[in-house]
Amino acid sequence: MKILGLSAFYHDSAAALLVDGKIIAAAQEERFTRKKFDPGFPKQAIRFCLDRAGCDLSEIDHVVFHEKPLAKFERMMRSFADFAPRGFWAFRQAMPLWLGSKLWQKRQILAELAAIDPAGVQSGKLLFAEHHQSHAASAFYPSPFEEALVLTLDGVGEWATGSVCLGRGSDLLPELELDFPNSLGLLYTAITQYLGFKVLSGEYKVMGLAPYGEPRFRDLFFDHLVDLKEDGSFSLDQRYFDYCVGQSMISDDLSDLFGQPARRGEAEPLTQFHMDVAASLQVVTEEIVLRMVRSLMRRFDQRNLCLAGGVALNCVANGRILRETGIDGLWIQPAAGDAGCALGAALAAHHQHLGQPRVVATGRDAMQGAYLGPDYAQSEIEDRLTAVGASFEALDDEATIARVAEALEAGKAVGWFQGRMEFGPRALGARSILADARSEAMQKVLNLKVKNRESFRPFAPVVLEEDASDWFEHQGESPYMLITAPVHQSQRRGAPGDAGEDLMTRLNQVRSTIPAVTHVDYSARLQTVSLRTNPALHRLLSAFKHRTGCPVLVNTSFNVRGEPIVCTPEDAFRCFMGTEIDVLVAGNCILEKEAQDPALRLDYKSALEPD
Repeated sequence: MKILGLSAFYHDSAAALLVDGKIIAAAQEERFTRKKFDPGFPKQAIRFCLDRAGCDLSEIDHVVFHEKPLAKFERMMRSFADFAPRGFWAFRQAMPLWLGSKLWQKRQILAELAAIDPAGVQSGKLLFAEHHQSHAASAFYPSPFEEALVLTLDGVGEWATGSVCLGRGSDLLPELELDFPNSLGLLYTAITQYLGFKVLSGEYKVMGLAPYGEPRFRDLFFDHLVDLKEDGSFSLDQRYFDYCVGQSMISDDLSDLFGQPARRGEAEPLTQFHMDVAASLQVVTEEIVLRMVRSLMRRFDQRNLCLAGGVALNCVANGRILRETGIDGLWIQPAAGDAGCALGAALAAHHQHLGQPRVVATGRDAMQGAYLGPDYAQSEIEDRLTAVGASFEALDDEATIARVAEALEAGKAVGWFQGRMEFGPRALGARSILADARSEAMQKVLNLKVKNRESFRPFAPVVLEEDASDWFEHQGESPYMLITAPVHQSQRRGAPGDAGEDLMTRLNQVRSTIPAVTHVDYSARLQTVSLRTNPALHRLLSAFKHRTGCPVLVNTSFNVRGEPIVCTPEDAFRCFMGTEIDVLVAGNCILEKEAQDPALRLDYKSALEPD
């Protein structure tokens, strides 16, 4: 039984393929088109999945779309009606688009599939899941739990902005739902816009900015914006928002409430006010999620929790759930956003529509470390690098690891291109930039000279799983970089700065023995690595530890700001030549920057749209 899951037409399109219930492949379309958050039909991701399985589209038993377009259209029409005449202009702009294409997405999907393979997929093979059903299925079915509470929170699907399900074996039973326009995801996105960051991509910047501020607007949020109930449900006062009917997320009343106009993007500097708003939003988000989880645990007497939806990427809130709610097990879908809905839609069809039994993964989970994308044989890497004019040495495994560990100890930034590409927004050691976490200057160097992004944004540590508890206040694994943990007391240095201090002053303080990955509040977005899930990275960390005594490296995604994570060896070489990355390691090929033809240097980052 072969099932192809798809998400498309909003943002972060993706495809995923199951064969007899096993996840064979999954990838986001952006990685192939090089257009970040590409919303288009995932043609190239589909082709990759089919090639990985060695089958044609005509051999697919079912294609499953991640949501129901007609239900989404109904929600939009009712919103326009409820807010009339305020939403007339948005209604006038939206209708041609919906009547021209979006309302007929079944026809469009079938036509796109036929363009891939004329034999295509017959209409009867095309299924539609609900958006939050897809999120919930992506969270529960690959999890290591026989039964669990499943919580999904995002912006909005058809009507739902959040859902609660109970998963037992192959069953995934819906229990509760939070509906539009009350949405934690949309609240976070609205304040992201108010703070001058790009919606649907800048939310993680707000989370990174929050520790520099004080939550002095917490009460303002709860007094005016959010009516929070005892069980964690809530409603939002729509006078402060415009996402129901307008072209903006926020109304002028929000600026009046905070006493300052919305920040005008990068043209306006970040001030302590912006940091305090970010801190307040983050605290409010955590309080809502924690209250929700505690209430659900009591109500359903369940101590395993699975999470998905965009809000599940808030690793600070996830860390507090793990530390403060008393749950026994927490598992978060690594592709928690809409890309993961492609996988969830396929899993929902397999288990719920077709009634196929579920085999719980033994030991860890069924995501295979999220390494579900393309990979390249050593010979192919060499051929591709040669074709683009790269100069490289090809070494054996042992010599490659030794050379890279030496480069890292010398303070060099290393592009690390190994094995199958990750599925989801995090680089997990397959398409990563690695560096020495002990360096006091590395965060600044990577942000300004490599990633070309704001200097305040933190970097994540990757650590040997067996050593993690010595360096971070965390027990167990954290393979998907979805949990924030405090740096261990024994590794801390100095004292946290005051919120009133200048941003750069606080940024440059040395707070631990691994300052490049220690945020201003001593937190770190943790990734643990085991020999089982990523043997190459585990060997590298072990070699670095042998040389330095430290089993921790900086791990950030292999891309520059505004660009998707690299997919191919050519992408990796282009990024290498367009940044101040010192060394590129692709398979067992070692590329030193000074050995490359200067004529191949690039400045392509100026052509990318800022994130």
